[in-house]
Amino acid sequence: MNKLFDIACNFTSKRFDNDLTEIIEMAIQNDVNKFALICSQISDFEKLISIYEKYKDCMVFTLGIHPHNAGELNKKNLKILRKIVNEYPPHAIGETGLDFYRNLSSYEEQIYAFEEQLKIAIEINKPLFLHQRDSHNDFIKILRKYSSNTQKKVVHCFTGTQDQLDDYLELDCYIGVTGWICDEKRNEELRETIKNIPLSKLMVETDCPYLIPKDLPNKPKDNRNEPLYINHIVREIAKLIEVDENTLRKQTYENSLEFFR
Repeated sequence: MNKLFDIACNFTSKRFDNDLTEIIEMAIQNDVNKFALICSQISDFEKLISIYEKYKDCMVFTLGIHPHNAGELNKKNLKILRKIVNEYPPHAIGETGLDFYRNLSSYEEQIYAFEEQLKIAIEINKPLFLHQRDSHNDFIKILRKYSSNTQKKVVHCFTGTQDQLDDYLELDCYIGVTGWICDEKRNEELRETIKNIPLSKLMVETDCPYLIPKDLPNKPKDNRNEPLYINHIVREIAKLIEVDENTLRKQTYENSLEFFR
């Protein structure tokens, strides 16, 4: 079987503090040999760089502020973000975007943080690792505003409609799919829409430790998602889109390598 690249690993989570080496080794033993280390807040920076330095042979990383934490991105912290992306050039800027489902940061804070991070990505010529939930109209409007100057983009954890997918593909976005796809009761539309994602634009992810596949056999007691479970996700995607699993593994791996360079 071809190897897999998990494009969304939140390894700065406290839930990985005690056994990250074992988690990575177990994934590698199960044919997952590349990991994208995702940043979501200012307090991640030091820990994230430390993790990356330790595992850089199998890891890429992003730097950015998740929309939940958009309120952090005042003028002072914007300078800190700019400073660190110049000192430690990431493989992508993010996780950035909009999330109006929980509104943990205000509308104005989210718009500001999203646009400022788009500008940074353009300035340093880096791809974008994007998050969108219940905010598609504002999200796509802003993305279109900057699209002619942006590098590659991935809309991670895609759970949207066909119309939303069409908008993303129109802007030449990659699409990241998580274990959310494994919930057939709540995801009838998504399980149809995924069939229309071109293989050349598809990437796979766990978003660990979150979003453990609902139908995973022998779930851990703490319900912590791990990179090795991406094998389960890929098998489900291959079944849904009626593509040979190894073909899917090979293409998503190559897409991810190309995206993160």
